[in-house]
Amino acid sequence: MIAADSSSLINFLQGRDSADRSLIRDALRSNVLWLPPPVKTEILSDPVAGVTFADLILGARLLPISPGFWERAGENRRLLIFKSLKARLADTLIAQCCIDAGVALIARDGDYRHFERWCGLKLAD
Repeated sequence: MIAADSSSLINFLQGRDSADRSLIRDALRSNVLWLPPPVKTEILSDPVAGVTFADLILGARLLPISPGFWERAGENRRLLIFKSLKARLADTLIAQCCIDAGVALIARDGDYRHFERWCGLKLAD
C-alpha cells in the first residue's frame, strides 16, 4: 500500500512529468494506491479537478480512520505548531491517516517533511 497527496495526484492526472507522477503511475499499475479521506475531499472540492476527475476519485480505495485518530492528529499538529513549524489542518489529517496505516505518502508539498521528522510519517522516494 502507498498513498498520495492531493497535489501529487492532481499533477499525475494532469499528465505533468515528474518523480511523483512516476510513483503514482507505478502504484496504480501495481494496484497498491490508496487515498487518505481528506485527499478525496480536497480533489472533489477543487472546481476543476473535482469535476474532471470525479469518477476516478469516487472509486478510489480509502485509508481507514482508526479509533483515536482525531486525538493523535491533534497531538501531532500541536507538537509541530509548538516547534513553530507549518502544520496545516488538511496536511495533518492526511499525514495522520498514513501514519496510522503505516503507509508511505507520495507528496510534492515540502511541509510533510515536518511530519516525517517529528511524527513518524514515511515519505515515498
